[in-house]
Amino acid sequence: MMNRLYIFIMALAIASVAFVFAFFPRSVYSPLEKRDLAAFPLFSLDKLRSGQFTAEVSAWFSDSEPFRDKLMAASMRLKSMERISIADEQITFHASAGSNTGKEDVDDNTMKGDGQVKAYNNDNDGTAKIANAGILIVGNGPKVRALMVFGGSSRGGVAYANVANEYKKTFGPSVNVYCMVIPTAIEYYCPERAQKATQRQWPTINNIHSHLAPDVMAVDVYTSLGQHANEDIYLRTDHHWAPLGAFYAASEFARVAKVPFRQLDSYTRKVVGGFVGSMYGYSQDIAIKNAPEDFVYYVPNSVKYTVTYTNYTIDEDYHVTGIGKPYRGPFFYHYRNGSGGAYSTFMGSDAKITRVKTSTDNHRRVLILKDSFGNALPGYLFYSFEEVHVVDTRYFTKNMVDYVNDNNITDILFANNIFNAYNPKFCRRYLNFLTQKEQDVMAKIKHSPAPPESPERPETPENPENPDIPETPENPPKNQQ
Repeated sequence: MMNRLYIFIMALAIASVAFVFAFFPRSVYSPLEKRDLAAFPLFSLDKLRSGQFTAEVSAWFSDSEPFRDKLMAASMRLKSMERISIADEQITFHASAGSNTGKEDVDDNTMKGDGQVKAYNNDNDGTAKIANAGILIVGNGPKVRALMVFGGSSRGGVAYANVANEYKKTFGPSVNVYCMVIPTAIEYYCPERAQKATQRQWPTINNIHSHLAPDVMAVDVYTSLGQHANEDIYLRTDHHWAPLGAFYAASEFARVAKVPFRQLDSYTRKVVGGFVGSMYGYSQDIAIKNAPEDFVYYVPNSVKYTVTYTNYTIDEDYHVTGIGKPYRGPFFYHYRNGSGGAYSTFMGSDAKITRVKTSTDNHRRVLILKDSFGNALPGYLFYSFEEVHVVDTRYFTKNMVDYVNDNNITDILFANNIFNAYNPKFCRRYLNFLTQKEQDVMAKIKHSPAPPESPERPETPENPENPDIPETPENPPKNQQ
């Protein structure tokens, strides 16, 4: 009797799972992994003969399973309960992706003056463990934090300095050039017991600064961020800094550039509650999901501005496939509470050129050359420049010399996180911008339909000074990765 009952229960369970996988709606987007899942492939006889069609169907079936993220979260909970605590001596080093160097000894004597910032650890209990992809999980409970380890050498980053130097040489005295290297959260929040899992970032930043030409201005945000490390300047659940950290960096840039700057009482504070960012997907650690945070950003009050975008369409591998016509849109997008895409509040995505015309009248026009860390900077500079232009390193098909001259740019700010500043391949893109011709770049692009828009797109544009501005873009923003 017991055997029959066991067989019945097992058969019922298997049949239930088969029914769910066969007939329940398939998942199309994973908030956990922040990506579109595989779509059912297009059929062709050639693909069927070669076996490609059946392989793609198999990939679609496994990638788009119903309740995908919930099942993955349940799996994480089981793994978390099974995890054995890691002793201090067992914490291992994982080099970052794209790093061309292993762990090297760092001479702390290369750190000068204000650069010596000690880790600020009072939001965790000093515990640390290595999760998926070498992500360091620090602390427990509602203040747990996920950190990316840094594998760079104190002699690295020279290519980034050389890029800034080459831009200054190209544009001469009529254009000011600034170099900002943005440290990541591990520099300020890594507990002592895990320090051997990462390298200090200040020696690398200091090395970059030391290689700048005399007429290129370093923007030392390392020190200003360190002075505010007891505030929420970095997100705990995302690899980006928090908008508050970008505020302090923008303040330092404005000081070096000698332009006006407004304090936070000139902004309206906005909050997206229940935010869990990219580090949940990267680390695959359930503790991050269980510790959501507030995503807090600031919208300027008393300055008028209009925003013009030129969107790039990109394929699933984030290669440019086309460019749209300029259109007007908001700078700040509103995300609902609980959205994992809230960092895309600023400009909606990376794959575009942004131009902001402000009511500030000082004949200063800044071009920010950035990665996604730089997205949080422009909104603090509307009081400082009459125009703010934003270009992402990954998406730019124009000739940079023409762009700077055509738009009467007076200031160029390189604003990139230390992982990209350390990467020579990343830096070569900036150099290519100086010589590439748009017609040649576009000729190489294979035109294809725009990829499907992510379900995590912003719900409502926010631009209180320009309520009539948002217009439908020709190419809708793709969610930030």
